[in-house]
Amino acid sequence: MTSHERVITALSHNEPDRIPFDLGGTMVSGININALRKLRNFLQLQGEPEIKDVITQMAHTGQDVIDLLRVDVKNVGPKIPPANRLKDLGRKDGYHYLEDEWSMQWRMPLSGGMYYDLHRSPLAHVESIADVEKFPWPDALHPFRYANLKKEADEIVIGEQKAYVLGRMSSGMWEHAMWMTGYEKFMMDMYMNPGVIKAIMEKILEVKMQYWERALEAVGENVMVASCADDLGTQTGLLISLDMYKEQIWPYHKRLFEFIKKKAQSDIKIFFHNDGAIMETIPLLIEAGVDILNPFQVNCTGMDTKEFKRLWGKDLTIWGGSCDSQKVLPYGTVQEVKDETKRRIDDLAPGGGFIFAPIHVIQDGVPPENIMAWWEVLDSY
Repeated sequence: MTSHERVITALSHNEPDRIPFDLGGTMVSGININALRKLRNFLQLQGEPEIKDVITQMAHTGQDVIDLLRVDVKNVGPKIPPANRLKDLGRKDGYHYLEDEWSMQWRMPLSGGMYYDLHRSPLAHVESIADVEKFPWPDALHPFRYANLKKEADEIVIGEQKAYVLGRMSSGMWEHAMWMTGYEKFMMDMYMNPGVIKAIMEKILEVKMQYWERALEAVGENVMVASCADDLGTQTGLLISLDMYKEQIWPYHKRLFEFIKKKAQSDIKIFFHNDGAIMETIPLLIEAGVDILNPFQVNCTGMDTKEFKRLWGKDLTIWGGSCDSQKVLPYGTVQEVKDETKRRIDDLAPGGGFIFAPIHVIQDGVPPENIMAWWEVLDSY
């Protein structure tokens, strides 16, 4: 099979010739630039890796790594207009500061920093719907965002015969809304000022719909997967009650996913990134239109891969879930990594519906020996 055929087969819940492999096809399934630098040295590859996303410090996987490890999936995503690109706010008090096109500020420690954390929320003081309406929201329809999207997509699908994921303009709606106000204010306003929450969610949904309509129009028929996201869980449970999620957040997910499927010119699959202990959200996600669940964080409470496959394996593809990335991959022995990876393949691969990928971005500090042990199990088993 070609990579493209392999991914389509797996997403159709059939077994391909081998399990499809993704490393960098989405913004949540790649590798940190420092980790990639060490991996490249381990593999004796020449040249320096390049940053793909400054905030997360995720790297471009690199064509030589893609070829060597036989990666099946690439990424096609929007470009940020030059006037909207990250603003360098300089260095102060041991941090480097940036501001994005949503007026959110981010900072990373100058010493030992691995990625940028949220520092300033531009809607931290909004109290009314009018405050939300007058905020200068980014222009989702700026033509620069869509430059060369179709050319890139066609080159991957037709030229390289690989699959690709069509990237999003921003993070998930709820996650992004919480970043805009700050977590504490958003959580309080869900109880105390739900009108403001609704106004923010409606605005972000509007921006996202504008983006997806134009992006899907740009790439045309050569589209397979649309990348969406929203972290709903912690290590041990949901961020909010399931009832509150269903009442205040889930309707926006459903509207967005239905919109994407309506506007796509082919049978598109909704990829939904959802960290944490989120097993109880799965029926609602299926009802909303999710086809692919990412990453399936196996070390969180209740996240049993075998039980998932029994209950939902015919409804959802798992994209990720291949090895515990918090304990085993960074801190385990090579044999422990191999044993863990083999167990996840045993649970998730039968019958298709499984894309082998890391559980989120492989972080700095993960030994290259463990990364290769993880991959070698995929390659041989």
